Amino acid sequence: MRPVWRVADVRAAEAGLLATLPPGTLMQRAAAGLARRCALLLSDRGGVYGAQVLLLVGSGDNGGDTLYAGSHLARRGAAVSALLLSPGRAHAEGLAALRAAGGRLVDRPPAVVDLVLDGIVGIGGTGGLRETAEQLAASLAGRSGRDGARATVVAVDVPSGVAVDTGHVPLTASGRPCAVRADVTVAFGALKPALVVGPAAALAGHVDLVDIGLGPWLRGTPALRVTEWSDVVDWWPRLGPSSEKYSRGVVGVATGSATYPGAAVLSVGGALAGPTGMVRYAGGARAEVLHHHPSVIATGRVADAGRVQAWVCGSGLGTGDEAATELRAVLSAPVPAVLDADALTLLVDGAMADLLRKRDAPIVVTPHDREYARLCGETPGVDRVSAALRLAAWMNAVVLLKGDRTIIGTPAGRAYVNPTGTPVLATGGTGDVLAGLLGALLAAGLPAERATAAAAYLHGLAGREAARGGPVTAPDVATALRSVIARLG
Repeated sequence: MRPVWRVADVRAAEAGLLATLPPGTLMQRAAAGLARRCALLLSDRGGVYGAQVLLLVGSGDNGGDTLYAGSHLARRGAAVSALLLSPGRAHAEGLAALRAAGGRLVDRPPAVVDLVLDGIVGIGGTGGLRETAEQLAASLAGRSGRDGARATVVAVDVPSGVAVDTGHVPLTASGRPCAVRADVTVAFGALKPALVVGPAAALAGHVDLVDIGLGPWLRGTPALRVTEWSDVVDWWPRLGPSSEKYSRGVVGVATGSATYPGAAVLSVGGALAGPTGMVRYAGGARAEVLHHHPSVIATGRVADAGRVQAWVCGSGLGTGDEAATELRAVLSAPVPAVLDADALTLLVDGAMADLLRKRDAPIVVTPHDREYARLCGETPGVDRVSAALRLAAWMNAVVLLKGDRTIIGTPAGRAYVNPTGTPVLATGGTGDVLAGLLGALLAAGLPAERATAAAAYLHGLAGREAARGGPVTAPDVATALRSVIARLG
C-alpha cells in the first residue's frame, strides 16, 4: 500500500531532512526531478529544444522549485517564460538561475505554449486561488503548442488552489473549480491527500512521485493508504490440495425480494465471483436466484439458511417488518456481515443500531452519500476521510463510503482510498455486486478491512473492463469481475 501524508507530517519530515543537507539541496533535488518529467512530456511534442514553456510562479518554495526546473529546461534549449504572480516575493535564487540560463520574464502568457508549469501555490496554500490567478489558470485551457495540440499542464507538488489535506476544491461564483486542472502532477517526496481523494484528485491528472529522500523522515501514522494490485494479490485466498467447499468459506446472502429479485441475482453473482466455496441464499427471490445460479442453496429465511461464515444483507430487501426481522437474524449471527442499501435504512432505527454496536463479529457498511446522511444526520462534507472514520468509530464497523474515490474507514482509525473507481459504476445494481464479493471475501477468512479494500479495488477494475464494451449494466460488471479475478492467479 502507498502511504498518503498530511501537510504537517510532510513539513516535519522536510525540516528533519533539511537539517542534514547543505542549503538548497532539497529544492535542487525537487527541481531536477520536475525538469526530468517535463522533458519526457516534451519528448512526445517535438522535444525539449525549441519548446515553448511557461512558468506560473507564486511566492515561496513552490515557486522556487518551478524556477529552478525552468532553468534546467532552458539550458536544454527550451524557450522558457516566467509569469510572476507576486513579483516582489518570487524566490530570488531561483529567479537568478532562470535568468542565467536564458529564461525571460513576461507579463502575459505567450500565444504559443507547449508546456505550463503550475507553481502558483504549494502545500501551504488555503482557500482556493485568488481571482487573478484563477482567471489566468482558466485562460490556459485555450493555449496550444507548436503541434497545434492543447498545452500540457504540469502541477508542481499539488494543483494550485486545492485543499491539500482534504481534497476539497472551492468553486467560483459560476461553478468553475477555483484551482488549476493539471494533466500531470509531479509530487515531491510523499503523496498528499488532495492527490488521491475528493474533487482535487480529478484535477491532479496523472500523479508522478519524485523521491527526494523524504521517506525515512516521514513518521507517525499516514492520513490514509492507497490500495495497489500487489496488495490484493498478496491477500487473496489460495487453494490447496485439501481445499473443499466448506473450508473455502460459505457466504449467506439475504438480499432481494419478490419486488426486487434482481438485487438478489446480482449480489449472489458477486459472491460467486469471489473465493467462497458455497453460497446460501435466504429471501423472497429464490426462483430467480436458482434460475441464474443453480449451484446456490436457497431458502426463504435467514433462520433456515444453515451455517455460514459471513452474511450479506440489504440490497432490495425492503424496509418493512419482514425485512427488519431478517436483518435482526443476520445481526444475531456471530459471523462477519456486510450491510448494504435497505439494511442501512433499517439501521436508522435506534434499537437496530444498538444491536449493531454490541456485536463482536466484524461489520462492514457500504453507504453512498445519501445513505451516510440518513445514518449520521449530515452529509460527509468536504473531508470524506474524516467522515468515514467518524462513522466507523460510532458504528464500530468498517465503513466503505462510496464515491469516485471510495474511502474505507475502520474503527481503529485507519483509512484507505480506492484508486480504481470509475463513473460507469454509478449504475443501478453495481453496488449489489460489490456487496456480494465483499461477503465472499469475509467468508473466506480475510480480515474486514483487507476484504473491503480488495473488494472495492477489484470492483473498480471490473467497472473499467466492462466499460470497454460500451454502456455498462450491473450484469456486465458481474461478468467482468470474474475476468479480473481470474488474473489474480
